[in-house]
Amino acid sequence: MVQQEEIHDQWRKLIKSAEATVLNNIRSAQEAEHRHGGRKACLKRTRGAALDRIEVWARDFDEPPVYWLNGLAGTGKSTIAQTIAERIFADGQLGASFFCSRDFEDRSNLKLIFPTIAVQLARNYADFRSVLVPLVEPDPEIAHESLYNQMKKLIVRPLKESEISTVIVIDALDECKDVEPASAILSVLGQFVSKIPKVKFFITGRPEPRIREGFRIPLLAEATDVFVLHEVEPSRVDSDIRLFFRHSFLELAGCRGGLDGWPTKEQLDLLCERAAGLFVYAVATVQFIDHRNNDPEEQLDRLLRSPENSAREGKAKLKANATLDSLYMSILQGAFGDDDPEDDPKTRSVLGAVILSANPLSPSSIATLLGLGAKDVSLRLSSAHSLLILQENADSPVRPFHKSFPDFIVDPARCIDQRFRVSPPNHHMELLIGCFNLMNRTLEKNMCKLPDAVTNSQVPDLRGRIERYISPALQYACKSWRKHLVDEHMVRTPEVTSALHRFLENKFVFWLEVLSVLGAAREAVGALDLVTKWLEVCQVFALDVL
Repeated sequence: MVQQEEIHDQWRKLIKSAEATVLNNIRSAQEAEHRHGGRKACLKRTRGAALDRIEVWARDFDEPPVYWLNGLAGTGKSTIAQTIAERIFADGQLGASFFCSRDFEDRSNLKLIFPTIAVQLARNYADFRSVLVPLVEPDPEIAHESLYNQMKKLIVRPLKESEISTVIVIDALDECKDVEPASAILSVLGQFVSKIPKVKFFITGRPEPRIREGFRIPLLAEATDVFVLHEVEPSRVDSDIRLFFRHSFLELAGCRGGLDGWPTKEQLDLLCERAAGLFVYAVATVQFIDHRNNDPEEQLDRLLRSPENSAREGKAKLKANATLDSLYMSILQGAFGDDDPEDDPKTRSVLGAVILSANPLSPSSIATLLGLGAKDVSLRLSSAHSLLILQENADSPVRPFHKSFPDFIVDPARCIDQRFRVSPPNHHMELLIGCFNLMNRTLEKNMCKLPDAVTNSQVPDLRGRIERYISPALQYACKSWRKHLVDEHMVRTPEVTSALHRFLENKFVFWLEVLSVLGAAREAVGALDLVTKWLEVCQVFALDVL
């Protein structure tokens, strides 16, 4: 009897291992779940009205199956989504979550939303897993099919057959790349949502045209409850922002000391007035004041002395981001305004690398790609720390603290000081050249020193070899250079064409080897297709000139 139980136990482990292998082979996004990424939840006793209403919806399956938290940039949608995900996870209701982000290539890819959600559901529900695994095992390429087929096969069928009841959270849908006039994900969701009545979808996103059009699709509109975050009673939002400021300044005073009675009531009133209902303003303000190399009182005084659009204007023109623009300009001027103007191109290059990279780069990788000193890059990033998510370690990725900052710094109508404005075409080209130069310098045959006649799966320490022999900057260059050849109309310069020619002539095969080792061989197809189109357009342009 004991031996039989041991056999059954070993068999269950083998099945579990086989299932895990199938799930791991499904192409999905990394760190898209609410438990990853270091996202912050709402401060206690803030956003009560919104959170209470959403939680009631999540628990009541007589309510519409879809909930859209609609809000302008900076109103706190993602923080609320994180809080909701944490709460319903604690209650055992959360089946899956996907936090979209334009900062990461995989988390801005629409084709990875349904596969990632399916993998999470399979790991959380055995009944779902028992349906999904047999579907996917013979057809691992399903993750590359149309969104319609993905949802039908990966989500709807396993949910219907397993009959589980759950909530799925999708945050910041507007940050995914989508060329359809009405959101492609929402269009598909509208076709299937009525077929899985025990499942609820909580979705956040700015009211951009394609998101609005998606929720206007009749099948989805009648199944959706909408909460417009920027239309919440202003006094409630202002009260929450005031509480956030008080909590943050108390923490700061406790860490720094010598800040008794600070800030004054008048200063706090003025900060709340300037915030104009935008939580992102409050967060950026606290980060600016809490610079480790500056006195908090002086930082606050400097900020309050800076010229700005009136709070009334900020509230009346929330879409124009008047309030945020003033804050961002003040921070940039405080960080770099006294620098030698000859250093401005370096500052723009560093900021451009942060906001235009296909995936977040570390300060050391930025320095490598731009040909700048590592210390120089770190100092510039540190100066702008309140606008970035920046770690002490120079090898940790850096990215904008909020998507409203990249929107601001590339827009000539908003970033009116040319010293700081980033030009995407120019800085994409700079990064493209940096990628080519790095690959031309360092790529060589069999970089990971693999044994002869083996496949990648037969190398047990492949991950360790990659970390040892292929730097993060070179990994980025190999996988993402094509992302900076933004389209076939990018200007052809001698520097770009020379670097490209050397790459194709001398390093092409070694590049393919590295992509294979990195599990990114598919990238080669898209890259070569884009280069071919670019060269053809350049040739036509040259003939027209002649």
